[in-house]
Amino acid sequence: MPYTITLIGTDERDQLAEKFLPRARYEVKSEIYGCCIKLLSDDPKLRDTWQENFFSMSQNIRSHGRLFVFADPDHPPDTVLYDPFSKTAFLLNVHYYGWVKSLALSCAGDILEDEHGIASLHGACVDIDGRGLCLVGVSGAGKTTQTYGLLSNPATRIVADDWFFARVFQQDILAYGSERNFYIRQDLAMIWKEYAGLVAADEYDADGRAVADLRWVVGKGRLFPVTTVRTVAILKRDPADPAIVAPLSPEEGRRIFTENRYFNPHLLVADRRKTILRDRFIADLLNRTRLYTVNTTGKPAETQEQVRRIAGIGEPS
Repeated sequence: MPYTITLIGTDERDQLAEKFLPRARYEVKSEIYGCCIKLLSDDPKLRDTWQENFFSMSQNIRSHGRLFVFADPDHPPDTVLYDPFSKTAFLLNVHYYGWVKSLALSCAGDILEDEHGIASLHGACVDIDGRGLCLVGVSGAGKTTQTYGLLSNPATRIVADDWFFARVFQQDILAYGSERNFYIRQDLAMIWKEYAGLVAADEYDADGRAVADLRWVVGKGRLFPVTTVRTVAILKRDPADPAIVAPLSPEEGRRIFTENRYFNPHLLVADRRKTILRDRFIADLLNRTRLYTVNTTGKPAETQEQVRRIAGIGEPS
């Protein structure tokens, strides 16, 4: 991970807040699955991207968590400081919006995990005729590519392309999305042609990404707020493994999730108490779903065929 998260106490939080509050030209409150997360910054482009990405929250609602995002010569690049008591994060010299939005989601996730027993998963989730499929894996394994490929099937609706929240209800795992629009890669249209022209070329940022409204491509009814997870696919890229798809037991799945830090490099707190909560949720998830590994070393269309097969939907059109 290119940045590390350093936990701070309330005294340091107060000192940093005193330093940056006078510079906060913009204070934007957004709703992330019922949490009010406030962005404080002096960057108008960041403000605009954030507002495109997240649902707005009434300014009369008190914030549950806060992100201060500033350039600061007193700190090295990509500094992330977090006070778990007040749920306040300082992102200093962090220029990649993908990290900003992931840490906002993680801040909400920290609140929901502590107060409501709601888990976070760093991965994609789609609904297929009422059956949820979630795709997880390390960065570069192909989660985004395969998620957007699935959307060419009219029975598929997207819940989240990068992060979703989940709750255990008796024998079901319910997954919830929380982003208004998604932060997509510019090269997506090179793989799936239907996404060409979704965003004007000059709207992509320096990282080749932009927040886009997928309703323009897939239709208004295809962004879905909730689904019941039935299948979990762990994507990997392993040229040494000849198997493309392999079923896994819940025990094997728990080991893989643990070894890979739950496939989430943005978790703000990783102490023993949090580990117990996350291990318990992963056990519940994998005991209630079918689990597979999918090797993505082949061409995207070939992998898509296998993902569709385990999801129980038709071939790409």
